[in-house]
Amino acid sequence: MSRICQITGRRVAVGNNVSHSNKKTKRRFCPNLKVKRFWLEEEKRFVKLKVSAAGMRTINKNGLKKAMDKAASEGHIGKMLK
Repeated sequence: MSRICQITGRRVAVGNNVSHSNKKTKRRFCPNLKVKRFWLEEEKRFVKLKVSAAGMRTINKNGLKKAMDKAASEGHIGKMLK
């Protein structure tokens, strides 16, 4: 499974480790992803999503249905979950 948040679309970023001698080597910045079940009240069922910590805050702020609709319109979530 890929490391992409299904709500925000946040994914792995690439950067450099910089040593004291200013030598640069490549590194990866992985998002803080968790697999979490959310209760979808409209359909009376649980939905399992792979979300980042920022995605969880978005769901808490806007609500699950609204966050999933926005993610589906932006292409972060499949039609199967919607």
